[in-house]
Amino acid sequence: MEKILIIDDDKDLCFVLKRFLSKHGFEVLEATTGKIALEILESVEPDLILCDFRLEDMSGSSILKKIKEKNPSVPVIIITGYSNIKTAVEVMKLGAMDYVTKPLLPDEILLTIRKALANKTSDEKVGVGSNESANAEESESVKEQEKLALINAKRNTESGNYIFGDSPDFKNILNQIDLVGPTNYSIIIYGESGSGKEVIAQEIHKRSKRNHKPFIAIDCGTLSRELAGSELFGHEKGSFTGAIGQKIGSFELANGGTIFLDEIANLPYDVQVQLLRVTQERKMRRVGGTKDIDLDVRIIVASNRRLWDAARSGQFREDLYHRFNEFQINVPPLRERVNDIMVFANHFLVQTNKELGKNVKRFSPEVEDVFKKYVWHGNLRELKNVVKRATLLSDSSVIDIKSIPFELVNYKKLQFDNTAEAAAVAAPRETTVTATQPPVREAGLKSVSIDAEYEWILETLKKVDFNKSKAAKLLKIDRKTLYNKIKQYKDLNNQEL
Repeated sequence: MEKILIIDDDKDLCFVLKRFLSKHGFEVLEATTGKIALEILESVEPDLILCDFRLEDMSGSSILKKIKEKNPSVPVIIITGYSNIKTAVEVMKLGAMDYVTKPLLPDEILLTIRKALANKTSDEKVGVGSNESANAEESESVKEQEKLALINAKRNTESGNYIFGDSPDFKNILNQIDLVGPTNYSIIIYGESGSGKEVIAQEIHKRSKRNHKPFIAIDCGTLSRELAGSELFGHEKGSFTGAIGQKIGSFELANGGTIFLDEIANLPYDVQVQLLRVTQERKMRRVGGTKDIDLDVRIIVASNRRLWDAARSGQFREDLYHRFNEFQINVPPLRERVNDIMVFANHFLVQTNKELGKNVKRFSPEVEDVFKKYVWHGNLRELKNVVKRATLLSDSSVIDIKSIPFELVNYKKLQFDNTAEAAAVAAPRETTVTATQPPVREAGLKSVSIDAEYEWILETLKKVDFNKSKAAKLLKIDRKTLYNKIKQYKDLNNQEL
């Protein structure tokens, strides 16, 4: 039985992965810190390691180096919360075989694991009886070619050239890309999560004179206040605790090319001050450094909320907003572009067929109808994941309704059930008072508190389309508590007044 070591500080994710992989015949070990993982590796030699790129006690880069020092041959798959070429290059250089992005799809991760294990077995067979010293240089060259091929494949799959569509809104976006691409304007891209903002930024970069230079993407929402400056601008050795060497920041890596700062509104305010100098003077200084570095970088930023509103509320520097706001592109959500849904779905189907080596040709009319009626909260990212899963599960040349997730197929029914339940909760109290006399309840402190609590619960339910799991998360209570509070209010309303 092949052993898999999972290294992730998310205990829930470890539990789910362990149960899933155990059902598929693997022996699974888990570690919630890098330290525990290294202790396990002292006595156990796993066949494969799944490792989160961001751990609480050490970075993915650090633990990957230590793993490769102990066991150079073990395949390592990195789990990262944000997909970009910089991460791919970094983990590949350090010896990772592959990487996957959150949220994890069970079928996709299983396929990646089996592919990695198959490659390991193949490498071992090739190595038997070979002259190691004679073939070392050639083997190293092949490995480097494989790494570059994998990185390019990842980039092509992720950007995928899928900025197209039949809706007037999206044709307008294409015209804007063609218009602003050849310029050096800074750009703000507005759109919901998963709507393709990074891909639009890549398309702008491709149409610019900088297209032969780097394109670096950074998710500002994942940068901690302590390390944001170092990640963006780099640092010198000894500039702070843990700075054991010099680090080149993202802006320096992007010099001559384009940097894409996603969810820019999440950037710490003090780092915004440093960023203002970069935009004004086109110079930067590494953390702890004394030397200015000249920069020639085009800046494209993205946000799912209006930066002007954030500036007015004091959460974002107004002067920085005006520096970025030389041009705006607004990406409408997929639910407002029904004509585009099947265009994108068919494109993702072509991509997935290539990835899986399958020949699924089309979607059934029932599936197309479900896709067009569903509200795609996760936009293109959600649609792509659904198509990938359905293609994997399909056993014929047509994707039928049985390969589509339950929540999509039954979306209207689930919405009706949630709305009906909420309406029942919100129903007015029956009273026996006359029309000229308003209903009266003894205004004890408890009843007033319950009324106020209920109003807040109802408002939250409306915000999330009566999805009780999301409402409970926003209210910071568990789902069972939410049900109990709703029931409590219903029982109170049914009392004789």
